Amino acid sequence: MVTKKGDSRFWVVGGGKFGTKAVERLFKKRPEAVITVIDKNAEALEDLRGLPAEKVCQEGVDFLAHELQPKTAPDWIVPAVPVHLAFEWVCAKISMGQGKLEIVQVPYEVEAVLPNPIRGPEGQLFVSYADFVCPNNCKEPFDRCTFTGKPRKGLLYKRLEEISFDGFTSVVVRSRQLAPGVGGYRPRALEESLQRVRGLNGRILYGTACLCHGVVHAVKLSSLLRTDIG
Repeated sequence: MVTKKGDSRFWVVGGGKFGTKAVERLFKKRPEAVITVIDKNAEALEDLRGLPAEKVCQEGVDFLAHELQPKTAPDWIVPAVPVHLAFEWVCAKISMGQGKLEIVQVPYEVEAVLPNPIRGPEGQLFVSYADFVCPNNCKEPFDRCTFTGKPRKGLLYKRLEEISFDGFTSVVVRSRQLAPGVGGYRPRALEESLQRVRGLNGRILYGTACLCHGVVHAVKLSSLLRTDIG
């Protein structure tokens, strides 16, 4: 667990099955938590009515793009939507600065060196050290796999960070476990990834990963006319 004393504010983006699980487990682990759930589906938020969480009916990426500011940021952001949330946020912020991230295919040479890769419908690549269904209450011990009991084959976020291929630069947001089966990242990690993307030329592999699982998009940055949009 990497939370610090006072880390009690969480934004859970998505109020469906995974969002509900996240809220329940965060409250169980941190009863003092102040949790806000963001979802564009009012019915999904209604399903949370028995949980003491603030509810915001708004599209998650749009909410983050406009509301994630230094003075109002939570301690942690928990993605619970079926999209690569960090990547979509970066795309939105780049667009607000008159730029564009053009999705390109993740090279097959990159796919070949990553564990258990699966290509997604929107150009993303899902990767995982697990070739089995992980227990949903995994505590993500650092040295070994919960399911097999064997030592880890590596740290996936590190493996993604170290990729260097044909002009691609790797930018990775590390997801950390906040409760069993619940991962999230610091707002600062998102901002640092955005600043890196803005400072790069050429092609980028943008990923989010924990110790075991990750997702990667390949993009080209173009038409960036302004870099002062926060």
